[in-house]
Amino acid sequence: MADAPPVIPGEGQAAARRRPVNWPLAGAVVLLVVNLLLGGWAAFDLAFLRDLPPMPKREALWAMGRPAGITFLGPDGKVVAYRGPRHGKAVKLAELPAHVPLAFLAIEDRRFYQHGPVDLHAILRAAWTNQQAGHTVEGGSTLSQQLARTLFLAPEKTLRRKVQETILAARLERMLTKDEVLELYLNRIYFGDRAYGISAAAQTYFGKPASDLTLSEAALLAALPRAPSKLAPSNDPAAAWARARLVLERLAEMDWIDPKTARAAAAGPPPAIVQEAMGREGDMGWALDAAQAQALALVGDATPDLIVRLTVDPVAQAKAAAIVRGAMARDGRRRGARQAALVAMAPDGAIRAMIGGVSRDTDRFNRVIQARRQPGSAIKPIVWAAALERGVRPLDRRDDAPIRLGAWRPQNYGGGYRGEVTVQAALIQSINTVSVRLARETGFEEVGALARRFGLVETPAHPLPSLALGAYEVSLLQLAGAYQVLQTGGGQSGPYLISSITDARGRLLYARHAGEPIPVYPVFEAAQMVRMMEGVIRSGTARGAGFGRPAAGKTGTSQDHRDAWFVGFTPDWLCAVWIGNDDNRPMARVTGGQIPADIWRRFMVEAHRGLPVRDFDWFPAILPPEVPAYEPERPRVIQVRREQAASPDSLELADVSAREPDVWSQIPY
Repeated sequence: MADAPPVIPGEGQAAARRRPVNWPLAGAVVLLVVNLLLGGWAAFDLAFLRDLPPMPKREALWAMGRPAGITFLGPDGKVVAYRGPRHGKAVKLAELPAHVPLAFLAIEDRRFYQHGPVDLHAILRAAWTNQQAGHTVEGGSTLSQQLARTLFLAPEKTLRRKVQETILAARLERMLTKDEVLELYLNRIYFGDRAYGISAAAQTYFGKPASDLTLSEAALLAALPRAPSKLAPSNDPAAAWARARLVLERLAEMDWIDPKTARAAAAGPPPAIVQEAMGREGDMGWALDAAQAQALALVGDATPDLIVRLTVDPVAQAKAAAIVRGAMARDGRRRGARQAALVAMAPDGAIRAMIGGVSRDTDRFNRVIQARRQPGSAIKPIVWAAALERGVRPLDRRDDAPIRLGAWRPQNYGGGYRGEVTVQAALIQSINTVSVRLARETGFEEVGALARRFGLVETPAHPLPSLALGAYEVSLLQLAGAYQVLQTGGGQSGPYLISSITDARGRLLYARHAGEPIPVYPVFEAAQMVRMMEGVIRSGTARGAGFGRPAAGKTGTSQDHRDAWFVGFTPDWLCAVWIGNDDNRPMARVTGGQIPADIWRRFMVEAHRGLPVRDFDWFPAILPPEVPAYEPERPRVIQVRREQAASPDSLELADVSAREPDVWSQIPY
């Protein structure tokens, strides 16, 4: 017999007893639901969150994910060049005219301060507008979403990226205030033409800081983030201005700007776009290459938005380049020289000009710092300085006579000997035999040690005797730095190209310490050296370098005329010049006292314009009586063929013989 249905208790009856709970079944159901939830979350995590970028600290948001870019400033703080993407200086909202952020809010996110990280109202409005138009004309992303996309995500249009964008936007708004989100957005968004951030965009398109943007200019920049490459004024100015007018209309509609003012701006002509010349580095390229490598070595590449302040003066750089090119076009090729280099410095070592070759347009090799060549007689001031430090004096006498060291028999350029001469006269006339005698007398290792002390760090600890005639290779910059020890009275500062490095937010990353030079040589002997080297220009091998001011220097010519040098200085400037050929081919008997000295003189004339004539102010109050102004001794004369005596680097040319003026010259014996 079947069981009767359960009795439903009525009024006045006791409640029917409940059936007992089936706990195993209930547990199974709960486990099933939990597993379904966990599985769903795992699937969601796998699909959307697996590679979600972590949120960095607040300060890192200004630099993370930023493509490398460097802004170069001149000594006066003005921009001289950009490398890579342009970031510019970070600006705060308070530094901008009110119409600048309002223009971006009007076109990108008008309810920015009323909604959270996502604006459902904007999404629905954009969907309706796009459906009516039949194509995408409006987006629904908030500024926070756009910023999250810029900072963290790849440019792909997928549901997964949209979910990640929303999550990251929410995290940004938990970390930052609305004002901070807007400020970060303006400083990080891309504006086309390699310009990142409002500061770089204002400089790129209008040649002015963001704080000076007009209403029309602000509207034009606000038009760009939607399609920066396509709408960039340099690419499609008509399309850019059409969207800028839409920005102005939105500002008027919302009454954020006086409607009459906004409509007048929209009806007027578009703002003028500057013809940006920063991409053409020209002659500054050699200095920029060197500065970029040095900046990255100093601070690394973890903070790519660098602002590097250079010591190079663009005016001096341009003049130096023009002088070098002119001299090489006029005389260089005719004399078998294809290349030249020049570096000029202030007394503290600040590099004011760096010309690494004849043409930067076709040649990136920087012969100021990358080339290593034999300096020839330009090394002799090091030899003489070492001898003076050991007690030799300028009016001491040494023999200019044949000398032999083992199998090596050094000779004077052009042949011939003068007999006994003063140490001063031997430097002024660049006598090889006396240089070797002084180096042997002082000690070749001691000369090498002084060379390293002066900055020629590649000089070996145990040099060969040929060091006395410049047989070891140096760079032009190293040699210039060594001469600067004498220019400054024995102090070493070292050449430098960068005075400071900051990031786009103005944080100082590096600053050169402007301390006193390190003493590496006695001031009294330095004064003696300068007085003797003044004689090189006044009456010696570099008479063509004189330009009416106190100046000291030394010529140099390597074996077979492969290199020709002149390095010289005044109290205000130091300049070093080299000419030669990259393949080491000999030139047509070019010496340091010819084309290099001419380039040096022409540049120094320009560099000293407007400067008062002055002597070296560090000289000791009393110089010893044995350092008078040099008067050449009357030489004994021997006749040799002109081609044997064409170098004033070691022998002074006298009057041509009257008997055979086209073939013979008189030279000091």
